[in-house]
Amino acid sequence: MIVRYLLAALVAGLFSGVLMTAAQEARVVPLILHAEEFEGEAAPAGEGATPATTTDGAATTQEHSSLGAVILDVASALSPISVAYAHEGEDHEEGGIMFGMSRFSGTLLANLVTGTGFALLLAGFSLVSGNPITVANGALWGAAGWLAVHMLPAIGLPPELPGFPAADLTQRQIWWVATVALSAAGLYLLFLKPGIVAKIAGVVLLAAPQVYGAPQPSDISSNVPAVLGAEFAVAALATTLFFWVVLGLSLGFANEKIAKAA
Repeated sequence: MIVRYLLAALVAGLFSGVLMTAAQEARVVPLILHAEEFEGEAAPAGEGATPATTTDGAATTQEHSSLGAVILDVASALSPISVAYAHEGEDHEEGGIMFGMSRFSGTLLANLVTGTGFALLLAGFSLVSGNPITVANGALWGAAGWLAVHMLPAIGLPPELPGFPAADLTQRQIWWVATVALSAAGLYLLFLKPGIVAKIAGVVLLAAPQVYGAPQPSDISSNVPAVLGAEFAVAALATTLFFWVVLGLSLGFANEKIAKAA
């Protein structure tokens, strides 16, 4: 039985990763390529913003062109917005992410790994909590995953384009991980546990990281137009919502066709 559930999660994760790559190519990549045109230019105010690239408010780094393999592992585990867009001083046309891979290949690989990882986490949580994922409720499971991993953390750390200022990487990662963990626990208590005490505790957990506040840069000047950053944040959140809904539905379908097969 467990093997069939693992197989179902694997199929759903790979399928979602492929569709996520297509969505990124259509909505996210054009904005990133546009933002790259502003890299290297002087910031309009102050001495310039610190170059930074975020994939979904979490996998962000500075001076990371020599750390491609490490970043790929981290970003693949954290966000469907692929590390294929994490760059600083790379040759975007000819350089690859790692092992000579092209940008598209690196993105596809990261999304396949990410999709599989999130599918396994979702399936595991479903089994442990005793709430099966089906086609009927798959979209709700996906939406909950999106809220915990992307939307709620984005309140404090919205998706950022290359060239946007950012606070210290370690501080942002700690806040992001804590926010995801607290948000997941809060959503569980709010929607899956009965009783008013559980509901109140869930709301408190959801609000705690937002009340504490995410780390912010001291200098917010940037040569990248703010409207472009806003478009990217919307596109990033929209594509990740698409990813999670597809993941929930495909996992529900795979569970019914594979995991529960005689």
